[in-house]
Amino acid sequence: MENEMKLEFKSKSSNEAFARITVAAFVSELNPTLEEISDIKTAVSEAVTNSIIHGYEGQDGIIHMNCKIKDRTLEIEIIDYGKGIENIEIAKQPLYTSKPELDRSGMGFTIMENFMDEFKLESIVDVGTKVKMKKTIKEAL
Repeated sequence: MENEMKLEFKSKSSNEAFARITVAAFVSELNPTLEEISDIKTAVSEAVTNSIIHGYEGQDGIIHMNCKIKDRTLEIEIIDYGKGIENIEIAKQPLYTSKPELDRSGMGFTIMENFMDEFKLESIVDVGTKVKMKKTIKEAL
């Protein structure tokens, strides 16, 4: 089984829910469990929210979400062209946040890493950030 979709949307907080629902609908052909859907939606939510709050800092921008299904594995890319991340290793540390005044928990990357099977983060300052995630959907019994 193979499928692919690409989505482009504005960096508005209301589009975070749109991205979650879209990826859930896309992966539904694999008949995922509620737990798998929840993990995927949460990881996408964290990635999109990071792009909006940290990448674009609330300014207008475009977020790209690319999804592929190969066999039973969902691949997701969330891409922004915002300010980028200066130090990825520091940013990935649990509880680190560059926006403590916004009551951010600093757990976004940790959540993505724990809820997905694979997680990769690429970023260049003043160019943008790309989050790549994979989740293999188990075969229904």
